[in-house]
Amino acid sequence: MLGIRQSFVRDMYGRRIMRCTLCEAPLLERVDDVFYVCLTCGGMVKDREHYLSAEGEREEYEKHENDINDGAYQAFTNPIREAVQRYYSPGSLGLDYGCGKAPVISGMLQAMNYDVKLYDPFFYPDRSYSGFSYDYIFCCEVFEHFHEPKRELEALIGLLKPGGRLIMMTQLYDGSYPFERWHYRRDPTHVFIATAETVHYITERFGLSLERLEKRLIIWRKASMAVRSR
Repeated sequence: MLGIRQSFVRDMYGRRIMRCTLCEAPLLERVDDVFYVCLTCGGMVKDREHYLSAEGEREEYEKHENDINDGAYQAFTNPIREAVQRYYSPGSLGLDYGCGKAPVISGMLQAMNYDVKLYDPFFYPDRSYSGFSYDYIFCCEVFEHFHEPKRELEALIGLLKPGGRLIMMTQLYDGSYPFERWHYRRDPTHVFIATAETVHYITERFGLSLERLEKRLIIWRKASMAVRSR
């Protein structure tokens, strides 16, 4: 969602090598003809040559037939809604980051008087959300679309209040199915696919507490106070 920056290094022969968009390590090993596997953070990183243009991305998202009143779609997103209700009351402030054109989670929470702001670069592009501090931020099926996951995480964590939670729903690759045949890998808008190793890297790298890790749901908590450097 943030702008793409050039992130390459060159080897001793002058050949261009892509850096991981999360940990910035050189990507030296491919998992297939489109994705690299990062040996540092465990992420599956798409070669930038295969990224869609902004117009191409929007065309793909416009094909989504998600309906905010669809019971099956509501059930699919329930893990995030239930997490918000478990930890927070309607008086808290939340952000639905990457809400898409059918913000079902926010709609259900707002119907229960929760205060949730919306942001999506294509469908809710108002950036005034960045002027607030949040008790919680959630991203439902969004992380895998981040062109710059390091910068996105830095920005989102910066918007959280001390002790606030970052709640994500994304499918993690666990190696139980051939990656090149996995449906999640085949979505043309997916450019960074995480593994459990990636989740633990993020936890340590950004100084978070990992409260929940499942195949689809991840909950991190920001430190309650800044840690003084020694």
